Amino acid sequence: MSSILESNKALAVQVWQIAEVAGYLWERGWAERNGGNISVNVSEFMDELDKNRPALRTVALLATFKALAGHYFFVTGTGRRMRYVAKSPMENGSIIRLNDAGDAYDIIADNDIAPTSELPSHLSMHNYMRSVRGCDTKVVCHTHPTDLIALTHVKKFLQPGVLGRMLWSMIPETRIIVPRGVGIIPYEIPGTMDLATATIKELAKHDVVMWEKHGCLAVGEDIIETFDMIDTLSKSSQIYFYAKQAGEEPEGMTNEQLDGLVPVFGLPEVD
Repeated sequence: MSSILESNKALAVQVWQIAEVAGYLWERGWAERNGGNISVNVSEFMDELDKNRPALRTVALLATFKALAGHYFFVTGTGRRMRYVAKSPMENGSIIRLNDAGDAYDIIADNDIAPTSELPSHLSMHNYMRSVRGCDTKVVCHTHPTDLIALTHVKKFLQPGVLGRMLWSMIPETRIIVPRGVGIIPYEIPGTMDLATATIKELAKHDVVMWEKHGCLAVGEDIIETFDMIDTLSKSSQIYFYAKQAGEEPEGMTNEQLDGLVPVFGLPEVD
């Protein structure tokens, strides 16, 4: 059977956009070896022919994701490198279809490539975003930004709200592009449901979450949006480090300056 992207141009645009971002993650040095993973809800781009593709393999899930029943996702493959996803997304990722109960999925295109081992965590987040937060979030993007991870090795930044406010204060654009700030999660073993559960709690308040000593996760309406949030936070962290190298603790923008952005850009108020 031919590639699903050959006959479905709308889906092809989305998948190649994912590939574009995968390349950015590699170029930034945020995706060593097979570091990071991406899942995108592509249900709206699937036509009837695509929806009826036969299963290459069916896999039972250990949990039920009712809000995702009948949905379709592009997911990067387990053990696959972002630098290869960038060049050949359908050879390093797959399209999966959740069944009508939301407790199993079929791999339907293009090849029988197992999704990331963190798929249950991703699906938990997608399920939460649709069923609880009620927002049109289609993307979960996890990567390893070096400068942001370094900040999670600093004890003061592990306190709730401290890291996010510092990053906001480095440059006005951060407050504008990441208006809900940054959540911080104390260290959990990567890939576990404990980490997913802790992340979901933070997603009630934030679109970007930092995992101590591990990496960053962002959710959004499209893959470019999630990359832009992480990229902007990375710029803020670099400004912080450069300012410290000048010999003093950076002052950053004051609360009054940050609050002044709220009415101009329609940003959410901060507690």
